[in-house]
Amino acid sequence: MKDSNIFSVSKPKSFIILALWLILIAFAGKFIIKDALPYFGFEEEVLGRFLNVRWWLIGHVTGGILALLIGPFQFWNAFRTKYLNTHRWLGRIYLIAILIGSISSTSLAWTSALAIHWTWAIALQALAIPWFITAFMAYRAIRKKRIQQHKEWMIRNYVVTFAFVSFRWLVDLPFLVELGNFIEIGPTLAWVSWVFPLLITEIILQWNKK
Repeated sequence: MKDSNIFSVSKPKSFIILALWLILIAFAGKFIIKDALPYFGFEEEVLGRFLNVRWWLIGHVTGGILALLIGPFQFWNAFRTKYLNTHRWLGRIYLIAILIGSISSTSLAWTSALAIHWTWAIALQALAIPWFITAFMAYRAIRKKRIQQHKEWMIRNYVVTFAFVSFRWLVDLPFLVELGNFIEIGPTLAWVSWVFPLLITEIILQWNKK
């Protein structure tokens, strides 16, 4: 089976893949600067409804930011080959970030999210579960030295990690905003932000397998 290295310049269409990565990184950067970093100012008007659960929010945001930033380096074949020990340490930090982020997400789901609507709480909890499970499966695979499985689970996990960016992008689209208020469209968009990307990812991963 072909190797699942995302940043492999020896593969056909590598420039297209690189361009897609640059677009994803740009989206992630915008999300981090515009939507995530302001919370670290701990200003009451920024925290809003998260004021009483601010430390859970900070845990969630910190875990998400670390995962978003570390992910591209973990998939970069040249970096991984040259700096294998760094790759391993970044992997450990990445998994710890996911653990902290998913636990914090669960707490937020049944506090601030539940205060908005139970469907929003379930949507956030449903996102936290695959976020944690895909990371755990990647960890389990590498512990058993199943390198290919590890790579594939890490790809799935990063797709779920990117759901936070996708959701923020979707919820700001004018034509979607016009469909209803946040309670009416928010939970659906939360599901859409990871279910369909993960389905597409799975099709790509399994397409050429025998």
